[in-house]
Amino acid sequence: MEDLLHEYLPILIFIGLSMVIGLALLIAPFVVAPSKPDPEKLSAYECGFNAFDDARMKFDVKYYLVAILFIIFDLEVAFLFPWAISLGHVGMFGFWSMIVFLAVLTIGFTYEWKKGALEWE
Repeated sequence: MEDLLHEYLPILIFIGLSMVIGLALLIAPFVVAPSKPDPEKLSAYECGFNAFDDARMKFDVKYYLVAILFIIFDLEVAFLFPWAISLGHVGMFGFWSMIVFLAVLTIGFTYEWKKGALEWE
């Protein structure tokens, strides 16, 4: 049983050290940072200008479209890294599967580009 505890000792030390560092980083700003609030700092701030309308106002669909396009291409990159690392193991089938995947994404990107979805007005 004592050998088992010695095996877990580095893990417990690591957890304890990470908790101490985490708490220190949470407490340090309250001790070190200057706090001089003024009306400008306490005012509502929204995207570089003062809030002027209801928070539940409708947004242009372009915001959502750009977010969806970002997620799509972000996932594409997330699929490319493991594929590139395991390319030697997946063989030609894996290679051509990724080429088809990239072709479909390229066609979708070209379609969005032609429709003007990437234009910011």
